[in-house]
Amino acid sequence: MIKPQDIIVALNMCQSAPFSSYAEKALALGMSASEVHAAERRLVESRLLNPMDKSIQKKAFLNFLVHGVPYAFAVAPKEMTRGMPTAWAAPALANQFAGSNQPIPVWPDPNGDMQGVAIKPLYRSAPQAARNNPELYELLALVDALRTGRARERKLAEKLLEEKLKRHATA
Repeated sequence: MIKPQDIIVALNMCQSAPFSSYAEKALALGMSASEVHAAERRLVESRLLNPMDKSIQKKAFLNFLVHGVPYAFAVAPKEMTRGMPTAWAAPALANQFAGSNQPIPVWPDPNGDMQGVAIKPLYRSAPQAARNNPELYELLALVDALRTGRARERKLAEKLLEEKLKRHATA
């Protein structure tokens, strides 16, 4: 059964060298090496990761992101807090939508520079991993747009995720 941290590990594998060590991956993602190893094992069991070459199965993974993640890892906005912009408020989508007086979604983070409604990240280390890797931040924010967005935001997030995964993952 897939866990939230597995999604982060898979997104990271989509845009980094598949053969980096578990320790390197763990450091970049704010996880332990054993968490990364277990995540990769679950991804193989779920047929989202090819065990031979450690490549993400792009079509299956995108299908899971679009049709599974919003239900398996549903999230609802909470209280106002300081944090890091996500979903439609993150840099990956912020320029695509006209401003509104609606509070922006943020991952609660004491080091964050924006005020908005709290959105629980996929995994507790997501803000740290996003700060370490801007490209991973984009991918995580797009996944959050799938989890929390309205139809238009979800459709654009799906399109952008597909484009980004095409560049990195194998069929």
